[in-house]
Amino acid sequence: MTVQELSELTARVMAEIAHVIVGKREIIENVWVGLLSEGHVLLEGVPGIAKTLIAKSFAGTLGCQFKRIQFTPDLLPADILGSYVYNPVDGRFTIRRGPIFTNLLLADEVNRAPPKTQSALLECMQEMQVTIEGNTFLLEPPFQVLATQNPIELEGTYPLPEAQIDRFLFKLELGYPTEDEELEMMAAREGLSEPVVGNVAGPGSILRAREAAARVHIGKEVKEYIRDLVFATRRDSRLMLGASPRVSLALMKASKTRAATRGRDYATPDDVKALLHPVLCHRLILKPETELEGLTASKVIEEVAQQVKVPT
Repeated sequence: MTVQELSELTARVMAEIAHVIVGKREIIENVWVGLLSEGHVLLEGVPGIAKTLIAKSFAGTLGCQFKRIQFTPDLLPADILGSYVYNPVDGRFTIRRGPIFTNLLLADEVNRAPPKTQSALLECMQEMQVTIEGNTFLLEPPFQVLATQNPIELEGTYPLPEAQIDRFLFKLELGYPTEDEELEMMAAREGLSEPVVGNVAGPGSILRAREAAARVHIGKEVKEYIRDLVFATRRDSRLMLGASPRVSLALMKASKTRAATRGRDYATPDDVKALLHPVLCHRLILKPETELEGLTASKVIEEVAQQVKVPT
């Protein structure tokens, strides 16, 4: 697949999903970039703003196997990964694969499960494999975790630890639609019980698109720009934890993918700036006294982007 073909595929995917998702173009584009960058995405927003529908629409459009796990306080790691089950007929234990064995996994309300269950996703997200009773099983690519969480509910939830939240390439914050989008949404859904998307791609297309994105050139100046942004967060006195080397790699890879989806075979500083917030917002930890002053990670990212010189 060429970069131009990847750009055309992106246009078809965006157009198909637009049939059921009104607005949220940037969110949908970033989910697509995350999938092509072999990254996982955390969707955060209040109930009823189409977090689950976005995941289901992507699975339908891309012809991928889709499974959903509703995270609850009583969910066990075996409910996600699977386990060995005794078969009394032949007296042997056979593997019962869990819902993790899929292409697109929706981890709904991921912060409702206790840490032991949340950690069951760590190996899967980082190494594309599952270990059950000492035996390792590889996950078939493409594989992506789309997790959702509600930012306003605290009762009965378990915040994701830094080690796990760092496994997400992007954190995307969904807001309410505009007034015009609300009307358009109601008009589009009038008389329809369930939105339907067409299949415009397949798992093979995604793998070829990933290869095309990996061939995109990123110059030395853009790499130095990424380095300067990352080091600026590490030197920021308001932060208890700045960006790790994983952020540098994430920004580089995602910027190349974003450029490819736009038909370019080279990445620019604008690609980096566009992805800076979704890559960084969930990874920076502010000092307690900084939070008391009302400062947010988003504001710090905005100021860091203004301070670091953009290459021309």
